[in-house]
Amino acid sequence: MADLARLTDLFAHEAEAFGFEIVRVKMTGSGEERTLQVMAEDPATGQLIMEQCAQLSRAISARIDEIEEGGEELVEGAYLLEVSSPGIDRPLTRPKDYANWAGYEAKIALSEKIDDHRNLAGELVGIEGDVVTIADKKAGNIAVPLEKIHSAQLVLTDKLIAATQPLDIEGADEIEEFNEEEKADD
Repeated sequence: MADLARLTDLFAHEAEAFGFEIVRVKMTGSGEERTLQVMAEDPATGQLIMEQCAQLSRAISARIDEIEEGGEELVEGAYLLEVSSPGIDRPLTRPKDYANWAGYEAKIALSEKIDDHRNLAGELVGIEGDVVTIADKKAGNIAVPLEKIHSAQLVLTDKLIAATQPLDIEGADEIEEFNEEEKADD
């Protein structure tokens, strides 16, 4: 199993060299179908464009190779490295995410129940110290210690879309759409 905290620290140094920040490092899948997902952002935009993802991917891959050539295996077995931007309905992983996205809709899954709730959904009120407050649609304002949050992410809404306009839409006009009959003919 990979030490995700160590990988996050290693990758943070590579990201910082480009002025980026790591949002999340996560291993998904199993067996030979595993993916090491590295999500990063440019703090100025909250996003990465494809070119920036490729740049960071090359740097992370080179760093992994360098360490593993020294005899240390960072990730046991085969895996695919995926470097991406956090996207519009991004995960909330750092204290500053809860501050930056206060006023937007979010979903929070808790590691244990708080006030008889394990899942919360509503507007993020913000964070004070290590306590996140969310205006849950059913239960009202609920304060949640960060260590009790299993996962959290923004919910795709018109307000969120308006706040996160794409930086680069190059190639968007090249997208071809097919109706069901055309797909069946292929």
